[in-house]
Amino acid sequence: MWRFAGEDVSAARMLVEAALDAGVTLLDTADIYGPDNGEPFGAAEALLGRVFAESPALRDRMVLATKGGISMGVPYDSSATYLAEAIDASLGRLGCERIDLYHIHRPDLLTHPQEVARALDDARAAGKIVAIGVSNHTPAQTAALAAFLTVPIVSIQPEFSALATAPLFDGLFDQAMERRMAVLAWSPLGGGRLADPQDERSRTVVALFDAKAEEAGVDRSAIAYSWIMAHPARPIPIVGTQNPCRVAKIPDAYTPRWTRAEWYAVLEASLGEKLP
Repeated sequence: MWRFAGEDVSAARMLVEAALDAGVTLLDTADIYGPDNGEPFGAAEALLGRVFAESPALRDRMVLATKGGISMGVPYDSSATYLAEAIDASLGRLGCERIDLYHIHRPDLLTHPQEVARALDDARAAGKIVAIGVSNHTPAQTAALAAFLTVPIVSIQPEFSALATAPLFDGLFDQAMERRMAVLAWSPLGGGRLADPQDERSRTVVALFDAKAEEAGVDRSAIAYSWIMAHPARPIPIVGTQNPCRVAKIPDAYTPRWTRAEWYAVLEASLGEKLP
C-alpha cells in the first residue's frame, strides 16, 4: 500500500475489495507511506482507516500489517518512547483496536535491541499488536532483536526480485527457513525495471520471463512473482499495483511451474555470470 493515496474513499475501498476477492489476505502498509505521494506522514494508513469506517466488515477479512520506526528528518527511531507513540498513532489513523502484524521498518542503529523488544512486548501485552516482524534488517539484526523478545519474530521483509537477489546469498533466506519466518518480498518487479527494462541485465531477464509467460499463458508480472515464490523459503511478493484489474490477475502467479534449469537461468542472467 505504498502508493495507496488520494481522497476518493470509494475508489480506495474498491481496490481493497479487489484484493480480498482475488484471495489476497495480507495488506501491508506503514506510517511513513504518504510523503512519497506528496501527502502527509500517515496518509496511507488514514485512507485505509476511512475505508474501514465506511465498510467495517472489511477489517476482519485480512491480516493487517503496518510498520514504524522511521521518523521524518531523523531518519530512524525505534526507542521505546517513540515506538509506543507510533503504534498508538497508527491505531488511531487506522481506526482499529489492534494491528495483526507490526514491523520495525528499518533498524535504528542508536537503539539497543533490548529496548526495541521491550516496547514491542509491551504493545503485545496491551493487545495493540498481535505478531512482530522486521523489515530491511540483516540476519544478525533480526537475531539480536529475537534474542530479547518473549515471542518469535514471525516475518521479515526484504527487497527481493529477479534483479535484487541478495537474500539468496546473505543468509536472510536461510535464517527465515531455520526460524520458520514468513518472507514478504517488497519491490518484486525490481522497482519497475522488469516492467520497463532499461539496461542489458534487465532486458536479458525479461526475455526469459517473456518466453515463460508465453508458455504459461500469463503476463510477465505473474512470471516475476512465480519466480520469487519458487524458492523454498516461500517468499510472498508484496504486489504494489493500484489498478483493480491488475490486482485481479495476482492469482495467475500460481500458474507457472519452473524447472531447476529455467529458474537458475534467470538467476544467472541477473548475476551476469554462470554459477560455479
